[in-house]
Amino acid sequence: MTSEFPAAPDVRLLPEGSVIAVAGAGGPAGQAAVARLTKAGAIVEAADANQDRLDASVALAADARAYGKLVDLTDPADTRRWAEEVERRHGRIDGLVHLVGGWRGGKVFADNTLEDWDFLHKLLIRTVQNTSLAFHDALARAPHGRFVLISATAAGKPTAGNAGYAAAKAAAEAWTLAMADSFRKARTVGTPREDGDAVASDGPAAAILVVKALVWDALRAEKPDAKFPGYTDVADLAEEIAALWDRPNDDVNGKRLCLTQ
Repeated sequence: MTSEFPAAPDVRLLPEGSVIAVAGAGGPAGQAAVARLTKAGAIVEAADANQDRLDASVALAADARAYGKLVDLTDPADTRRWAEEVERRHGRIDGLVHLVGGWRGGKVFADNTLEDWDFLHKLLIRTVQNTSLAFHDALARAPHGRFVLISATAAGKPTAGNAGYAAAKAAAEAWTLAMADSFRKARTVGTPREDGDAVASDGPAAAILVVKALVWDALRAEKPDAKFPGYTDVADLAEEIAALWDRPNDDVNGKRLCLTQ
């Protein structure tokens, strides 16, 4: 996979001890993100609805830098309590990576159902709304706060049997772009970090990383004959997530960055 971003070795906006929350941390993408972000020196607050998946993700963290918590991200009060707990524990929040996923659909337009829409709305839209609202103010205060949504090419090119999924992803993208507009209006430049670091604040940002679909080692092992054309490996996705803190605000905020091959 070719990265959207050129190398920027002289820029480092993810300093040691940055606090990043990962919503939906128990899946393959979440596990890869937790491992990569903690390897970069971040402290990760991981949330998922499944304890076993969450434990597996936290176990992959470098230097035991991850905390795990069961959170119902479809519930606004539970999500806000999690955000408040994270900020209370660390005194700061530098990022929120949204990795809550789910799919329903079919082959023809008639396969789309309102029951499937309710399921997709709950997982793909409501969790974005809850996390963005709960973490917005803390991210806005961070020198280089980042909200990261993982979306799909289907949002821009829906197919007949994929109406509900595509519509939900498109709605989640629109919500994220509205958050980016809020960050743009609140942006302050030149605010020094509290620890005296010479790197100045470039303000918060909300970005969308777009994939066709994701693939990981276990999935390849299950389907050894599959080619997975245009799919993004979760390890590559994790690299791109981490890179968002090493790019200036203008390269990130309100951007829809495509990672497909």
